[in-house]
Amino acid sequence: MSNASLIDELPGELLMWVLIISELLVFGAGLIAFMGVRLTDPVGFAEAQSHLYRTGAAFNTAVLVTSGYLAAQALHWRRAAERFKARFALVAAVALGIVFLGIKGVEYAGKAAQGITYETHPFFLFYYLLTGFHAAHVLAGVGILLVVAWRDDPRNIEAGAQFWHMVDLVWIMLFPVIYLLG
Repeated sequence: MSNASLIDELPGELLMWVLIISELLVFGAGLIAFMGVRLTDPVGFAEAQSHLYRTGAAFNTAVLVTSGYLAAQALHWRRAAERFKARFALVAAVALGIVFLGIKGVEYAGKAAQGITYETHPFFLFYYLLTGFHAAHVLAGVGILLVVAWRDDPRNIEAGAQFWHMVDLVWIMLFPVIYLLG
């Protein structure tokens, strides 16, 4: 199989794949840096990590995975000419994205109430950088999915779902490393 035919068979938009790969590299570099710094102070990182709300983060994981499923279903339904179902699934995915951001906001507010900032410990610097950058991507994805629900051509839905799945994948990488890795 030649490279040209491989690109021709790649689902979705090529430029969206370029964006997704570049975003995964950025988040991957952040996680590698997090783990590298963690090696210098494993006890401090474990103590800092104990201040996180793991149950909320686990719930947020289910929220994002469910929203990703809905984005995929939207594409399936739109290709089957079921526009109402497709739009409903996209709006539901958006709503779940907003739920994610709400839970993340409550988590940040809880840290602020405890006086925990990015200066408290290097763990929290990475925590705020990585989860905040991810939250910015969730917010962007919410906007993209809203536009795609309005302009619900199957190609648009596919590109929006591609971005949303990248948001899911990044969270699935962040969650265990930041919240669970002991």
